Amino acid sequence: MNSTPYKTALIIGAGSGISAAAARAFSAVGMKVALAARDADKLAGLADETQAVAFAAEASDPASVANLFEQVDAAIGAPEVVLYNPGARAPGSLLEIAPEDVRHAIDISAFGGFLAVQQAARRMVPNGHGAILLTGASASIKGYPRSAAFAMGKFALRGLAQSAARELGPLGVHVSHFIIDGSVAKNAPDPNGAMLAAGSVASAFLDVLRQPRDAWTFEMDLRPWVETF
Repeated sequence: MNSTPYKTALIIGAGSGISAAAARAFSAVGMKVALAARDADKLAGLADETQAVAFAAEASDPASVANLFEQVDAAIGAPEVVLYNPGARAPGSLLEIAPEDVRHAIDISAFGGFLAVQQAARRMVPNGHGAILLTGASASIKGYPRSAAFAMGKFALRGLAQSAARELGPLGVHVSHFIIDGSVAKNAPDPNGAMLAAGSVASAFLDVLRQPRDAWTFEMDLRPWVETF
């Protein structure tokens, strides 16, 4: 039985961590799930486990993202929840990092987020119903040494989330940004409590999806209890 007000979900940037946990959580409450990644073949196991459909897409390419949403529309119906989870790190000194690596990181984290939000909103706004979840990181609010490209992309994604929430919220679309402040344990909780469990992050997604419209969360930061902030 679906305990959320949503029936279909698309996860962009699907893989083995947070997005896999989200696919399991969404499927467990009865949502039909679509998964998207650059290499769809790697999603076969997760798709089988969650009874999801998997698609190949390039998150920063407008035509690819538009085609992805059309494929999802045909396969499970227009997505009522869209989780955007890709991110591209390009670590390196400001003195040495290649400009194209920086461009790529920003394209994946920020421009790709815009493409997903736009396609999602075009489907959700006419119905006055939907949720867009954007995953950020510590770098969304703090720029670290040798991590300028990642911070630039995540800062931009947070700005997109703020603008989208203010524009789309009054139209019935819940936009929420998650600051994942710490390392993530993919498969099982860290016995020392020093890492976030991917399943715990997915539970937070469900908590937000269940919120009534008069008490929507825009931003949630999640961190293990030992993490400084």
